[in-house]
This record gives sequence, structure tokens and C-alpha cells, in this order.
Amino acid sequence: MAGETVITVVGNLTADPELRYTQNGLPVANFTIASTPRSLKDGEWKDGDALFLRASVWREFAEHVAGSMAKGMRVIAQGRLRQRSYQDRDGNQRTAIELEVDEIGPSLRYATAQVTRSARTDGQAPAATAPAQEQQWADSEPPADGGWAYGDDTPF
Repeated sequence: MAGETVITVVGNLTADPELRYTQNGLPVANFTIASTPRSLKDGEWKDGDALFLRASVWREFAEHVAGSMAKGMRVIAQGRLRQRSYQDRDGNQRTAIELEVDEIGPSLRYATAQVTRSARTDGQAPAATAPAQEQQWADSEPPADGGWAYGDDTPF
């Protein structure tokens, strides 16, 4: 949507994602991402002030995050900032900024990951490349000119 604030945050999960269900049975996972800037000063790395950003994901995405992510994991999350106002227990008006996550995954800078495609819930299997086609590509040699022939059309 136009005018939304979209950001990308790289940081570590401070706890396991908390999976809950609304009264209507809609899954939601909430978690916090801690992002700490570092700078090199006088030959030493110095940590800056950490940003703790609450984040949420909904529906099947929430179940995937809760089943895949854990405390301490370094993640890359992209989403939209949301501001909400509420009244605390003492009756004071408060404002919270939260990240409504559109995409999230592990950072592979210091780790490896194994991705497993989940089954679709609409009754159809996810689109997949046939093993025979994958083997054909693996056995193919690249053309002598260094690239695969895709035609002269601009792909976008």
C-alpha cells in the first residue's frame, strides 16, 4: 500500500516466537528482534545502543515462523511499521511501534540453513521442478559463450 513505512531489520531473536490463536482460531506469532549497530573505532569494535523491535506474523506464516525460528537466531526481516496507541494499567496513554513482518528468514552470514517447502493448505501441492528436469540441468554444460541462451527479449 502506498505511504507505508517498509523497513528491513537484521538482528537476533530475543526469545522463541510465541504462537497464539485469536478467538476466531487465526494463528499469530509474536517475537522481538534485537538489532545492535557496531562500529570500528580506534581499532576496536564498539556496540551501539540496541534496538528491540516487537514483530508479528499471521496465519500459516505464523506457524512456519514458530516452527522454524528460535531464540538467538540471526534473522533478516522485512515488513511494515505499525503504530498503535493503548492505555496501560495505570491509565496512561502509550504508543507502541511494531513490525508487521512480510518476509523473514535466517541470516546466512554466520550459519547455514536447510529449507523445507511446506504443503499448501488449499489442497494443491506446491509447484516443484521435476527431478528429471533438475538432473538434466545438472548434467548440462554451459554454452561456450559463457551464458545460457534465453533469447533477445528483455525478461521484464
